[in-house]
Amino acid sequence: MASPEKLVGMANQIGKFFSAQPGGGAAGDIADHIRKFWDPRMRADILAHLEAGGTGLDPPVRAAIAQLKAGAGAH
Repeated sequence: MASPEKLVGMANQIGKFFSAQPGGGAAGDIADHIRKFWDPRMRADILAHLEAGGTGLDPPVRAAIAQLKAGAGAH
C-alpha cells in the first residue's frame, strides 16, 4: 500500500489539476475523483491521514477529503 506521503502527493496533484479548472468547485471535483478512482484502501488511508492532522495536504484537497469523510456512509 502507498505511504501517506505518496497519497498526499497524489491527492495534491489531483487538487492542482482541478483547482486550475474554471468553476470554483475544486473540492467537490477532487472528492468525486478520489471517490471514483481510488481503491477503497487508499481512500481509507487518506481519511486516516486527515484525521491524524493532514500534514502536507493543500487546502482544497483537505476540504475534499473532509467531504469524503462526511459522505463516507453515503457511497
